[in-house]
Amino acid sequence: MVARRKVAVVGAALSDCGRVDDATPYALHAQAARRALADAGLDRTLVDGFASAGLGTLAPVEVAAHLGLRPTWVDSTSVGGSTWEVMAAHAADAIAAGHARAVLLVYGSTARADVRAGRRTGTLSFGTRGPLQFEVPYGHTLIAKYAMAARRHMIEYGTTIEQLAEVAVQARANAALNPEAMYRTPVTVDEVLAGPMIADPFTKLHCCVRSDGGAAVLLVAEEYVRDCRTSPVWVLGSGECVSHAAMSEWPDFTVSPAAVSGRLAFERAGVRPSEIDVAEIYDAFTYMTLVTLEDLGFCAKGEGGAFVEKGRLRVEGGELPVNTDGGGLSAQHPGMRGLFLLVEAVRQLRGECGQRQVRRGDGTLPRLAVASGTGGWFCSSGTVVLGAG
Repeated sequence: MVARRKVAVVGAALSDCGRVDDATPYALHAQAARRALADAGLDRTLVDGFASAGLGTLAPVEVAAHLGLRPTWVDSTSVGGSTWEVMAAHAADAIAAGHARAVLLVYGSTARADVRAGRRTGTLSFGTRGPLQFEVPYGHTLIAKYAMAARRHMIEYGTTIEQLAEVAVQARANAALNPEAMYRTPVTVDEVLAGPMIADPFTKLHCCVRSDGGAAVLLVAEEYVRDCRTSPVWVLGSGECVSHAAMSEWPDFTVSPAAVSGRLAFERAGVRPSEIDVAEIYDAFTYMTLVTLEDLGFCAKGEGGAFVEKGRLRVEGGELPVNTDGGGLSAQHPGMRGLFLLVEAVRQLRGECGQRQVRRGDGTLPRLAVASGTGGWFCSSGTVVLGAG
């Protein structure tokens, strides 16, 4: 049996993000890819694996061609926001098995600019075919599905709207430390509650921002780490899970598929949730952060409200800094944001985050991070545990 190689993230970068009116999605892909390769100090000729989703008819083919790559290993898995954690897991397995030596994950979107220019509307539609045909006629929008799940948690466990608002408040506090975040002005719980209603119980600030932007991550086999200019961040374990296609098929609105992907990732990494120093969690809505914290094991089921209301998610003074860049609620959210979670986790473990840099109690840099993405309406989850080199 051939020994499985260790796998490290050696390049992580963002394209220009926020308000980018003069770039195409392809340009943002290319910019992020170039920056990730430069970050690693490696030439693109080493890249023989490529993963992409969300752009073009044949995403990995079209985007790879645009980047001048001819990969011999590809992945186009598309499961919404969790796509990039799932792809990272697939890429790590391929490298470990010797099927690739370096895999580049890239994403880019002009979601905000497209709406501004009238190239698309602000309403996301997944179509009306398949299981969705039984929900669409009733006006059940994507946001409404998350809102329904949040309301169920409030009924089951007494979670309050003020506790959910705390997630937005603490995300904004972290964004205030990030010069690249779209929104940095602090907000209060009262301000979150006073915003315009989007889908009961979510007001505007319970929902993610709409931005432009791209991200890229480069994973390599352990033998190439010595050639890199950056410290490696090792992929320690991962897990993935799909749950349901329609809300009527979801057994419990208060349990997300992260309950499975997280357990698998921690077991395979050989670490416990209590050992994690920083968490990057998909936060298209405040409830996603709260329920994912429960499902990953950072607190018991039903205790998420009490957990978040004590300021634990803050970079400054928080017990478990979460979404340290400000997350999708304040930093950027150009569509499928899962790759941004990985970039921020890597940067935190390498100590590159400036004012928002997380420190452990003894003043040292974080050693363990988790990135957990959610897709669809809690339909899928991918979780990756990372360790500092």
